[in-house]
Amino acid sequence: METYSRRWFLGASTTALVSAAGLTACGSGGSGGSDGTLTAFVYGDDAAKVQAKAVSRFNSSAAARETKGSLKLEKVPGAEYPAKLRTAMGSPNAPDVFFNWGGGSIKAYREAGQILDLTGVIAGDPVLGDGFLPSVLDAGALGGRKYGIPMRGMQPVILFYNKTLFAEHGLKPPATWDQLLDNNAKLKKAGITPFALGGADIWPELMWLEYLVDRIGGPKVFDRVKNGDPAGWGDPAVLKAARTVRELVDDGAFGKGFSSVAYTNGGAPAALAKGKAAMHLMGSWEYSTQLGKFPDFARKQLGWCPFPTFDGGAGDIRNVVGNPTNYWSVNTRTHNKDTALAFLRTCASDTYARELIANGDVPATAGADKLLDASPSPEFARFQYRMVREAPAFTLSWDQAVDPDAATPMLTEVNKLFVGKSSPERFVAALKELK
Repeated sequence: METYSRRWFLGASTTALVSAAGLTACGSGGSGGSDGTLTAFVYGDDAAKVQAKAVSRFNSSAAARETKGSLKLEKVPGAEYPAKLRTAMGSPNAPDVFFNWGGGSIKAYREAGQILDLTGVIAGDPVLGDGFLPSVLDAGALGGRKYGIPMRGMQPVILFYNKTLFAEHGLKPPATWDQLLDNNAKLKKAGITPFALGGADIWPELMWLEYLVDRIGGPKVFDRVKNGDPAGWGDPAVLKAARTVRELVDDGAFGKGFSSVAYTNGGAPAALAKGKAAMHLMGSWEYSTQLGKFPDFARKQLGWCPFPTFDGGAGDIRNVVGNPTNYWSVNTRTHNKDTALAFLRTCASDTYARELIANGDVPATAGADKLLDASPSPEFARFQYRMVREAPAFTLSWDQAVDPDAATPMLTEVNKLFVGKSSPERFVAALKELK
């Protein structure tokens, strides 16, 4: 299913981008032709049809005529995207505009001087500065500098629950950690696994640590790591989060066989839908996954809520973690920056937002709330949009935010913590060694 491959690729992309650190700015000029045509690379999945329409519309617009340019969209098959982008950026045929995930996925290009710093452009341009949700613009940044414009839907991590099980056992969606633990105790007593978890994929485990670190220490804890300071892993909030994870595992919150359950083969979603588990912490794509596999459950029994607060913690319950969106970035050596920026402005339009919504996405544009009645799932789309709009901070998934060299070793340590092969203290020590 598309939702599976899209999230899987987010994790896989970090490995493929490792060698991008060797890129240099030499020979990386934009590939635009003498006729003023710029090249835009996009991840070539089904959603690329929205970007294809946007390019076609732009090419016949007044903005294209005024800037004396146009765009040619090159759809790169998903599995090939990181490697092809890396190779192209080191050649004379580099794209002028390119799709990326923000964070660690663009770090090597920034260090090579190949990606345009859009901070000043965004601040001085009302369309770009006011056209998108601030938390999403900020989430793709590096070192406080913005290098991308949102161009696809938002994917926050949400706590989903089985409304039928909650009603049968007199439970309410947990707003605090104590309420979550109380729900756990009641569910276990009834012989129900509190949380579905696709531990075989590892990245679902990461979501628990991302939210716990935020709720315990606030978003500034991981911001240190994201901005290049591995000593940030030594913050007390990270150790507290790791200990809390071990307490959950030891208490049976995820059942006994979670390490052999996968999200990618449908095991974890099925556990929630069939009543074997009561809750599931997962990206917003869980809704479309359930709708595709268990449509009656999705429409009638699937509930959702924010991740709870942690008693005494510094994190706001409105803070979000996950995949804010995908971004368009601009090659510093494009021969027509005005055309590239004019195209980026089209991503803030209602027309573009409507096409994303029709494709099942929730746009990151500032005015999308008035358009969401046209969504295939309006109630869920509005919840998701409000969640991100009201978020004081949106933390990018750690495996996308860290340096690509560190992503796989980090996920290995996360898995070792969950399956009991590492203690919370060893987990923190190992992360501090990552570069």
